[in-house]
Amino acid sequence: MSQYIAALDQGTTSSRCILFNQKGEVCSCAQREFRQIFPKGGWVEHDPMEIWASQIGVLVEAMGAAGLHADDLAAIGITNQRETTIVWEKATGRPVCNAIVWQCRRTAPMIEKLKQDGWAERIRKCTGLVPDAYFSASKLAWILNEVPHARERAQKGELLFGTVDTWLIWNLTQGRVHVTDYTNASRTMLFDIRRLCWDEDILEYFDIPLCMLPEVKPSSCVYGHTAESVLGGEIPIAGIAGDQQAALFGQCCFTPGSVKNTYGTGCFMLMNTGNRLVESENGLLSTIAVGMDGKVEYALEGSIFIAGAVLQWLRDGLRMLHSAPQSEEYCRRVKDTEGVYLVPAFAGLGAPYWNPYARGVMVGLTRGASKEHFVRAATESLAYQVNDLIDVMKRESGLELTALKVDGGASANDFLMQFQADISRVCIDRPQCVETTALGAAYLAGLAIGYWKSREDILINWRKDRSFLPEMAQEDCDKRVKGWKRAVRTALYWAQEEE
Repeated sequence: MSQYIAALDQGTTSSRCILFNQKGEVCSCAQREFRQIFPKGGWVEHDPMEIWASQIGVLVEAMGAAGLHADDLAAIGITNQRETTIVWEKATGRPVCNAIVWQCRRTAPMIEKLKQDGWAERIRKCTGLVPDAYFSASKLAWILNEVPHARERAQKGELLFGTVDTWLIWNLTQGRVHVTDYTNASRTMLFDIRRLCWDEDILEYFDIPLCMLPEVKPSSCVYGHTAESVLGGEIPIAGIAGDQQAALFGQCCFTPGSVKNTYGTGCFMLMNTGNRLVESENGLLSTIAVGMDGKVEYALEGSIFIAGAVLQWLRDGLRMLHSAPQSEEYCRRVKDTEGVYLVPAFAGLGAPYWNPYARGVMVGLTRGASKEHFVRAATESLAYQVNDLIDVMKRESGLELTALKVDGGASANDFLMQFQADISRVCIDRPQCVETTALGAAYLAGLAIGYWKSREDILINWRKDRSFLPEMAQEDCDKRVKGWKRAVRTALYWAQEEE
């Protein structure tokens, strides 16, 4: 059998390709950032052709760096930014407009109308999701409403919809395969996560033709093969999972009650609930964790819209940092934030608040506040938001979280991980391989073709890098968390004024 599995990790700010061997070790990696397009306040777009070009580019680059050819790859797995919505012409493959990114808030009024029309509970029961502009449904409806002749062309079968996984597979197979998996489908707000099918009533509400939608398949199976003209060989595409579900799988959270948190552009905490679909009453989402072996497993999820993006903003927007990892150095220069809090509600607030109108606020400023305090407040905001999710997840699941597996770029920040352990009073376990999102996609692809025989084979590969245990005094911790909640109320008050 060929030696490597290629994982395509198509994220919100960059496309990456990582080649893994049977031990789950990184053998080659390439990454390329692409443009973030902000046409109006609260609007976020990507160029789908740029997504495709950057993703195929890093695949070729990673193979070239390792001196590999197509026949050296056993399979390709795909993991992707979820909810981001692309519509393209079936005949030509040309997108009809830019991709509308998961962070985009343009359809918030459409969601408000949906709630007024009495659909909120129906959506929650069927899809497991809290109605929000975050998900694909309203984004797709917006494209059909606003792009000239789009709905008419869609009804004729001329246009196709897909999340980013679907778009990549369409291009890798040169239009032969139009497919998604259960995890990505479960994030569209159009999919019944119990019946495992597109919901006819929700499609009718949004006036979305069924013929636009991809076929939904398990997360681990052979969907098709790359066209020979794309990579010089027909490589099986055998695994798909939305980025957070892929990270859950890559972290080997296979048993009910196991939890991981990814510190990426956003922050996403998932708890495996096995075959039990837990309905949240406090702003968490019920979602599909993975689909394989003829069944699906479920998860509880808490979603934070802006996490690592705060550090990117400090670097690119405010030019306070040369690189995101530099934030750790600034954080350690001061003993605390001097009472300063940053609530990074740049795209509204996700779980457990779900307020699309909230906006970023900084509170507690005095003349004594310095650049170091500002950077530390921004960094700590990631941990505070995650702590909000931990509190809710404990209540919803009835389980006490004693350990939290972490991954994503910001999990390499030792200051942040220690602060998380302190305020959340849990043990933080960081694996040696923090590329767990890509690794999860590789595992799903490898299992489908027999590269790995079982989940037990995979479990052997998970190795801990370091654990972080709480050190801060409980009284100090409580005081800081109390200040954070007060800052959040300020951001929510701003939202009331906006309404």
